[in-house]
Amino acid sequence: MKGLIGKKVGMTQLIAADGLVTPVTLIEAGPCFVTQVRTAAKEGYASIQLGFEEVNPKRLAAGERGHLQANSLPPLRHLREFRGEYPDLKPGDKVTADVFAIGDQVDVVGFSKGKGFQGGIKRHNFNRQPKTHGASDRTRSPGSSAQTTTPGRVYKGKRMAGHMGSERVTSLNIRVVLVDSDRNLLGVRGSVPGAKGTVVIIKEHRR
Repeated sequence: MKGLIGKKVGMTQLIAADGLVTPVTLIEAGPCFVTQVRTAAKEGYASIQLGFEEVNPKRLAAGERGHLQANSLPPLRHLREFRGEYPDLKPGDKVTADVFAIGDQVDVVGFSKGKGFQGGIKRHNFNRQPKTHGASDRTRSPGSSAQTTTPGRVYKGKRMAGHMGSERVTSLNIRVVLVDSDRNLLGVRGSVPGAKGTVVIIKEHRR
């Protein structure tokens, strides 16, 4: 089973003997615990649920605590599901970073940095308006959005100012370049969505 829940640590560089520099994102990957196994016969589809990051039991709802205590598991903050059949795993098993190997191609899912409410220039890369001929206070304005009398409204989906960032983003097909099972660290080549401390899902890339 090649899938883990982790937390983004930050970025660094790996320098090879020939001087080649590789940008690397470090991820605290696991250890994760198998909290539930779903089967096609019982639930209608096959999957496995993993839990990550132990917390104070008071930070979990009673239902969450009961769900974990049923398999004698510690209180875990993050639960995620991975589709597929994994007959070699059962509730209570531990999954660590060594399920991946250097050279594996993975997808990393996370939430991008939140930017708050932004205007059209930053959010959609619009150009500004002229600074001359009395338009000195309209330079970053979106301009007219009217549709005259027909249809007399603004179309849905029109690119305007609004909330930016904090969206689910997947970095596809990136290579694992570092595996440190002793410190629960994975290093992947390139960038990963989110700020430091963002919870991410690492799973095997499937073409």
